[in-house]
Amino acid sequence: MARKKFDIPEMYHSPIIRKVKEASKVMDPRKKNLKPSPLDFGPVQFYVPRFFGFCYGVENAIDIAYRTVEENPDKKIYLLSEMIHNPTVNEDLQKRGVKFLFDTDGTERIPVSSLNEDDIVIVPAFGTTLEMQHKLKEKGIDPYEYNTTCPFVEKVWKRGKQLGNKEYSLVVHGKHRHEETRATFSHSADHSEVVVVLNPEEARILAEILTEERPISDFEKYFGHKSTEGFNPLEDMERFGVINQTTMLATETQEVMDILKEAAIKRFGETEVVNHFADTSDTLCYATNENQSATLSLAETDADIALVVGGYNSSNTMHLVEILEHHFPTFHVRDAEELISQHEIHHFNQWNKEMKTTIDWLPVHKEKIKVAITSGASCPDVLVDEVMLKVLNFFEGSRSIEEIIRPFEEKIEAQK
Repeated sequence: MARKKFDIPEMYHSPIIRKVKEASKVMDPRKKNLKPSPLDFGPVQFYVPRFFGFCYGVENAIDIAYRTVEENPDKKIYLLSEMIHNPTVNEDLQKRGVKFLFDTDGTERIPVSSLNEDDIVIVPAFGTTLEMQHKLKEKGIDPYEYNTTCPFVEKVWKRGKQLGNKEYSLVVHGKHRHEETRATFSHSADHSEVVVVLNPEEARILAEILTEERPISDFEKYFGHKSTEGFNPLEDMERFGVINQTTMLATETQEVMDILKEAAIKRFGETEVVNHFADTSDTLCYATNENQSATLSLAETDADIALVVGGYNSSNTMHLVEILEHHFPTFHVRDAEELISQHEIHHFNQWNKEMKTTIDWLPVHKEKIKVAITSGASCPDVLVDEVMLKVLNFFEGSRSIEEIIRPFEEKIEAQK
């Protein structure tokens, strides 16, 4: 996909990260070098990954949403739900008068029945269901006029439809309550039988049902609430493919595919599997792949701790945390305000879905503290800047921003 130029509000630009990213693009245009960039401020050294932050789909959504607000000052403007999973962006849109029709879990805030044909409804980057599209059309509202659905989500839907036209059922690797997976399920169920699996563990259960190592009754127990009505794996998975929620761990999606392909081989035979299992690896989002690969490289550094900046309901951000927490103490923060002092930090624990307070989180006894830092695909770079500056504020004798970014500026100038 050709890289489109997006108009991103100035408030989301950053003085530090922007220069690092620009220099990386200039020095590594073919995206072959995943080595993080060190930013040595003296008492603290940050490791900045090659890829992180706003992806194509998020930039596209922000461009459309802010342009819609600017061009329609006299109209009521609604978002179906959070446009992206970043509170800073969503709160700013609300300040500009945009109202949300639904919470992220699907709870209705404002009845769709109260809208009229002059109102504007923006479809979020996750997309929406066919049912919601029909409701909006009934109110005289075109759901595609201000559609910010990520092109890579639409690519998954298109691939699913291609398989549906060939009478394949679909296994969706995703979180069944997530807006994107709900949308993908709806679009897929229009042409195929569908079941959602969360992780490799659930894929193994489904595989064992398919190979009849588990009783068919286990399907209803584990998947009855997240499959099309009457789904029968022994019949409906005669031909099937795996598609995915684009923000899931790419390595995990591949593992899910491998587990289910192996089950298909066991059931149908090695020579016949090509007629029963579709290769759908082309549905993996390039940005998710890049960000996760860069994070794996970040995990190989000698950092003391890791900071991951992003919304607490952001799936792709949670997966970056999951990668890093195997290597360092890792703190998922919404923004710089969560860094209370050099001794106290507030952060999100995704495993029990609650905020935590950690004391003595920074190893202040060290002569130089090394911090791996990254952010989710829906997080503005300026929030990463602010987190870094907050950490630096806890120490004396830090080098200036100008001094740190000068080498990156020189690299950019040298290539002009």
